[in-house]
Amino acid sequence: MRAPASLSPADVTILIVAHRSAATIPHVIAALEAQTLAPSRVRLLENGSAQGERVEPEGLPDWVEFIDGADNLGFAGGNNLLARGVETRWLLLLNPDAYPEPDWLEQMMAAVQRWPEAALFGCTQHAHGAPGVLDGCGDVYHFTGLPYRSGYGKAMDPPGEGEVFGPCGAAALIRRDVFEALGGFDEDYFCYVEDVDLAARARLLGHRAIQVREAAVSHVGYSSTGRRSAFATYHGARNRLWTFFKVTPGWLLWVLAPVHLGVTALLWLSAARFGQFALFGKALRDALAGWPGLMAKRRALQRARVITPLSYAQMLSWNPLNLLTRAPVIRERPVAGQAAHGKPPAS
Repeated sequence: MRAPASLSPADVTILIVAHRSAATIPHVIAALEAQTLAPSRVRLLENGSAQGERVEPEGLPDWVEFIDGADNLGFAGGNNLLARGVETRWLLLLNPDAYPEPDWLEQMMAAVQRWPEAALFGCTQHAHGAPGVLDGCGDVYHFTGLPYRSGYGKAMDPPGEGEVFGPCGAAALIRRDVFEALGGFDEDYFCYVEDVDLAARARLLGHRAIQVREAAVSHVGYSSTGRRSAFATYHGARNRLWTFFKVTPGWLLWVLAPVHLGVTALLWLSAARFGQFALFGKALRDALAGWPGLMAKRRALQRARVITPLSYAQMLSWNPLNLLTRAPVIRERPVAGQAAHGKPPAS
């Protein structure tokens, strides 16, 4: 891959964790080949797929650095592996079923210039094969402790550019030094909600996340697991509980914990409709089994945070209807009291 003659490659490495992605990767590669601005590096991990579903190096161009993984490390572990040894200023995560528009990278890097203080950037995700329907425009963290991908499945125009809680990990840009300072993704999560957890930890350290309207990908979604698969249900339920109790700061945890536990109980009952009541219960039991380690992570994170619980609360969505409608929550101005440097009293 080469940048146009008038442009130098962007100071960014694209990371692709491929699992059961043999059918979609050729479309991703073609979309990257068509970019108006090229990255410095593209790294792809074959993440333990079975024969017939694997990405093989013979089918990749020479500008893709291929890593053959025998075991499935999950989205979290796979991206952490790909990020090791990278020296570019930016890491750009790309799902193996997300197809960028030709100016995707150029628009993302233009946003970096407009928001030099921000460390995370997301883009508009269109639902592949469904014209006019969004797949997402930034992650929202609701006060109930339930995250959602804003605009998912909605026939609507993407909202304007501004601050969001965090970017969806399907196509997210993050400053490498911030990713490293956070220790990357929490590998205990394996898959699901790990992008919300990473964003929350970055926000607690005072970093901002920006949603970029003009940068776009077409995303298939759930191509390797299925939306209501046992895998998705189990990891979603377990990881939501972990994330809430790990990241919610100070007094806000005590205020919102009863709400989160009540909503979790309702979701558990609802899982019975899909024959997943026992599976949901297993996810919660396993979440509790990991409690000592989770609390150790919480203590380290909360000691390091640089914003107050009130500032964090202002990053959440407090409208009960937003959770039902998946309404975007994008702010044009920074959250009051948020600081990228220095440490205000963490009450």
